Amino acid sequence: MEEKHYAYILECADGTYYTGYTNDIEKRVRTHNAGKGGKYTRSRLPARLVYSEEFATKREAMSREWAIKQLTRPQKEELIKGYMK
Repeated sequence: MEEKHYAYILECADGTYYTGYTNDIEKRVRTHNAGKGGKYTRSRLPARLVYSEEFATKREAMSREWAIKQLTRPQKEELIKGYMK
């Protein structure tokens, strides 16, 4: 079985966005909400998954994570809006 890789966006309790990479999206969201995820999210819990993309390789997912981080907030909101439909 091939491992899947994800780029994702969480919306934190304060309305900010956190973008990350993982190979287990459900576990990673649980980890964030347990206060053991990224330092950024620890003081902004709870966080909810609002966007994710699946990739075949870690390299692709991490590249997409970087690209999402370069987007402006309005661009991220458009991405999320398209995903949530």
